[in-house]
Amino acid sequence: MSLLILGVVLFLGIHILTTLREPRAALIGRLGEGPYKGLYSLIAAVGLVLIVWGFSRYRSGGYIQVWNPPFAIFHPIALVLLWFAVVALAATYAPPSRIKSILRHPMLVAVKAWALSHLLVNGDLGSLLLFGSLLVWAIYDRIAVKRRGDQGAPVIGSFGRNDVIVVAIGTIAYVAILWLHDSIIGVAAV
Repeated sequence: MSLLILGVVLFLGIHILTTLREPRAALIGRLGEGPYKGLYSLIAAVGLVLIVWGFSRYRSGGYIQVWNPPFAIFHPIALVLLWFAVVALAATYAPPSRIKSILRHPMLVAVKAWALSHLLVNGDLGSLLLFGSLLVWAIYDRIAVKRRGDQGAPVIGSFGRNDVIVVAIGTIAYVAILWLHDSIIGVAAV
């Protein structure tokens, strides 16, 4: 569990640093833009590796159950939230669309929906720590983005071709994730 905690602290800690504009600017001033980005990427990558490794070790050591989610109620909700998360993620990297415009910051929306979907169906301590931390961070980051006046994606008036592409790519990726979840993660999503 300690590797998982260390990974979460490193990964989210370096992401939180980007929201603290003055310390971030001071660090960029001291290191330079390129080295700052390199250090940021290295710390985030190490954190992510520790999260994956730590969560894997935690799972192989046995779950510490905190609560038992009502699977029949929460599982369908989690599946819909996960589809929404993957569509939002697709909108993040797609050309401008109405979906991207409505979500404003689709990556943060995707993280929130993904984390919440996993919290609904996992009641063990490791899952609560991992997905709960990511959900809290995404909420915090959205507030930080709003406070600094970042309006997010440009406003698009109507739905169009790019929205169809976003939903199609998101849905295809969602089906692939459901299909591969057991092979890659070791837990069947359906």
